[in-house]
Amino acid sequence: MTSLRSRLRSVSISIKTKLGTLVVVSVFITTGLLLVALRTETELRFITVFSVIATLLITQFVAHGLTAPLDEMNTVAKAISHGDYTRRVRGADRRDELGDLASTINRMADDLEAVDRHRKELVANVSHELRTPIAALRAVLENVVDGVSAADPETMRTALKQTERLGRLVETLLDLSRLDNGVVPLRSRRFEVWPYLSGVLKEANLAAAQRGLSSGSGSHTRTDVHLHLDVSPPELTAHADSERLHQVVANLIDNAVKHSPPHGRVTVRARRGREPESLELEVVDEGPGIPESERHKVFERFNRGSVPSPHGPESDGGTGLGLAIARWAVDLHGGRIGVAESARGCRIQVTLPGIPPPRG
Repeated sequence: MTSLRSRLRSVSISIKTKLGTLVVVSVFITTGLLLVALRTETELRFITVFSVIATLLITQFVAHGLTAPLDEMNTVAKAISHGDYTRRVRGADRRDELGDLASTINRMADDLEAVDRHRKELVANVSHELRTPIAALRAVLENVVDGVSAADPETMRTALKQTERLGRLVETLLDLSRLDNGVVPLRSRRFEVWPYLSGVLKEANLAAAQRGLSSGSGSHTRTDVHLHLDVSPPELTAHADSERLHQVVANLIDNAVKHSPPHGRVTVRARRGREPESLELEVVDEGPGIPESERHKVFERFNRGSVPSPHGPESDGGTGLGLAIARWAVDLHGGRIGVAESARGCRIQVTLPGIPPPRG
């Protein structure tokens, strides 16, 4: 009996079916009362009055069941239009069109609430990121103006470093704006992986030696971390946008170096994928790694994680935008990026699909 009731509840009854049932029931009631009148010789006017009353009562009952959810949806929609994204419509479990509409409104409210929360977090995070270098730059300039410190090359280098950090942050935000608007084209081509990645690693080492690696996610000055390249086979080729891929590799290296222990090792591995000209990349470090509970959000914007990183004496924590840009660039290729299991440190895997199959 219980299973039968659950099956009956699971049957979807549309509004059209309910209205049709209402008409059929009304006709049956009128017909039944008419037959009673003919057999009992009751006056027709009494039967008509009873029929009208019964039909009105049934219609009122059905109409209330249809209009009450619509009134609630209207109230919730007005609240959402005024910025209250916490309201939800009841009755989303109904097995009819009104239940589908209630579910759609609730999903829309969830999405709007998430977007509003993300907007507020973005404003707060950007304000925080801008305030730090501005405060440092202001302190340096105030000391120079007040005569506390001289405008010597070392002081000016400190001011220049903060100015460059501001410039990198603004440039990164502009990149993110272009990414969100979808105005960044994808120019894929075939290239040799070894010389390409070798050049990226050399740029990283050179920039770090010059006190700052500009990769879109802050800067580090770690020169004690060894970068190792492992490409197999050596003649490996791939098909991708080299500029976008540079963003991916540079940001992953930047992140790995920042979280490496003193004199640690960061390995960049490249292997042939399953599809023609596809590529599988790995960036592995020897740092503290990423807990499994936080792996789903490491690619979110402004996320730095809760694990303290063994930064060098001159490293900063970055802006938390590098991995978000890396994920965007991989998604633009139609590839995948994620944190893989590793016995030590952190291992981030990237898969690029290579040459897309011909259409038709």
